[in-house]
Parts: sequence; structure tokens; C-alpha cells
Amino acid sequence: MCMGSRTVWRAVGLVTQSVLYVAGGINHFWHSRFYTAIMPPHYDHPLALVQISGVAEVLGGLGLLVPATRRVSAWGLIAMLLVYYDVHIYMVRHPERFSAVPEWALWVRLPLQLVLLYWAYIYTRPDAGKPAFKS
Repeated sequence: MCMGSRTVWRAVGLVTQSVLYVAGGINHFWHSRFYTAIMPPHYDHPLALVQISGVAEVLGGLGLLVPATRRVSAWGLIAMLLVYYDVHIYMVRHPERFSAVPEWALWVRLPLQLVLLYWAYIYTRPDAGKPAFKS
């Protein structure tokens, strides 16, 4: 049976988003030093927060692939992205602390975060629990 183009794009978007979050979460452990360095000073225990957020990204990404957990995973990713926005704003406000990152890249991350929020929101809809793949 042939899948419709909407179903194909939905499946591709779901898998792509899942892979991005799982890879991003693993990256929190491979490059912990980078992530702790970008944490605003108003957060206590930055390494623990980096590790917790890494686990949350992995679980959220995997949860997107399971129809029964897709909606709650998407809401969890939205909450996480909203918290991350504070980090992105901090980096834009203090670009001198992040000289290895071009300042334009710091600014691009702000609207990109909005795109990621919307992308996660797509999978919070009531039909999000339906399988993305049809046989």
C-alpha cells in the first residue's frame, strides 16, 4: 500500500526530530564542558543540569517514536526548549564569553528555538498518537 505524501512527511519529520533530540542528548555527555560553560550563573549545579537535560532530550526523542508517549514527550520537549531559551538569551547578552561562537550564530538560535517549539507542538495534537507509519 502506498503512503500519502502527508503521511510520509509526518513520518520523516517525526524520525528526524527524534534523531536530533537523541543525538543532542548524547552530546550533552560527550561535550559536557561546553554545555556547562554556556549555563547562566544563576543556575546552581550546572553539570547536573546538563546531564539531566541530556537524559531528558534522549527520553523525549525516543518518546516521540512511541504513539502512546508521543504527546507527553512533545510537551516535555516544549518545556525543555522554553527553559533552554534562557540559556540562548544569556549567550546573546554576553557574547564576549562565547568568542568561539560567531555572534550571528547566537542570534540565529533565538528564532530557530521558536521553529523547534512549533515542530514539537505539531506532535501534541490529538492525532499525534496515531502511528506515523502505515503498512
